[in-house]
Amino acid sequence: MATPLVSSILQLLLGVDLGASDGTAGNRFAIEGLAWAPEKDGTASLRIDRLEAASLQLSSGELTLAIGRVAVRGLVAQIRSEAGAPQLAGVEAREAEFSGLKLHGPLRMPPRLHEAWNTAHAPAAEAPASQASADATSLTPLGTAHGTIRGQITDAHLLFDADVTVPVRGGRIDFNDATVEHLGPDSRMGVSRLGIYVDAPNGRSYVYRFASAPLAGVAFERRGALLSPWISERGKLQLQEFAESMLRRGLGQGHEGLTEQARDLLGRTSLSGDLQLGDGGFALPGLQGRLEGRDEGRNRIGLHSEAVGRGVTVEIDSLLVRDAASAAENAHLSCDTLRAKLKLQLVSEGAEMRFVLDLESGTAAGLRFDRSAPAAG
Repeated sequence: MATPLVSSILQLLLGVDLGASDGTAGNRFAIEGLAWAPEKDGTASLRIDRLEAASLQLSSGELTLAIGRVAVRGLVAQIRSEAGAPQLAGVEAREAEFSGLKLHGPLRMPPRLHEAWNTAHAPAAEAPASQASADATSLTPLGTAHGTIRGQITDAHLLFDADVTVPVRGGRIDFNDATVEHLGPDSRMGVSRLGIYVDAPNGRSYVYRFASAPLAGVAFERRGALLSPWISERGKLQLQEFAESMLRRGLGQGHEGLTEQARDLLGRTSLSGDLQLGDGGFALPGLQGRLEGRDEGRNRIGLHSEAVGRGVTVEIDSLLVRDAASAAENAHLSCDTLRAKLKLQLVSEGAEMRFVLDLESGTAAGLRFDRSAPAAG
């Protein structure tokens, strides 16, 4: 089992505050097959056949990671000396098994996501050209997504309580198939050049307004004969193209975003649904990978919220990601295969959004972590 010396070494190498996630149990370690090998260039290799840790809490800035249990096999760490102090340069591990991993902190999205991604992934002079990307935002799994999203609005302005059903078929929302049911004549959803709307008996209300048109992945509503007031086509959204376009442009730019009426309704709207994601690659600022296993029912999303205005929960019982990679500042983490049971909670606390990412159980293979030297100022 670990001594305080082990905890101190880990804190020094990782550069994080290390504590216990369980105040009664404390942080615990078990190490098998430890070997230390100095190299000629001044670095050293630390090899561990098996490292098991339990009841840990790591903090870095505003982020906190609680670890119930993690067992790592075939670990090799590269240690270098900087200003007379040992620093962790990189780690590789053959496989890891974990449970009870919980990462939480404030959720802050840059106004223009592709700029943040390109900055974080600007290739060094010796880096291969494949690392460069003019616009890395990609959400291929949405292109073949399939499922249904349901909402219940209490005391809606649309006329009494309303039940909203939005089918997703082949990665597309066809507003001709969406329904808004309530007492009296039902309402209809659609998308025009001004935004996504609801036509109720008491008039049209916009849920989300666009700052400009046209947008990628949107087929706008169409009317019948010339100057006819009747809508013959409510419009469609191709989820992949639309979401990628919104992310590249930056969310909520100018006059774009949820309307005041929609914000009020979200506080009284419950949400449920399921969405089967397709296979394929995804890339966002600081995160990329490839989903696989659609035919086996993997990567199926469950949505739930008692009140969307206060937050929403996303669950994936069988996540399978290949070639996953994450980058932040001067640190990079990647793995060949990640399998996990995942739950993500987004919570609104006044003007701030917070997230809780809970990996209840899972395994990772081919893990690699490297910390590049800070850029010269």
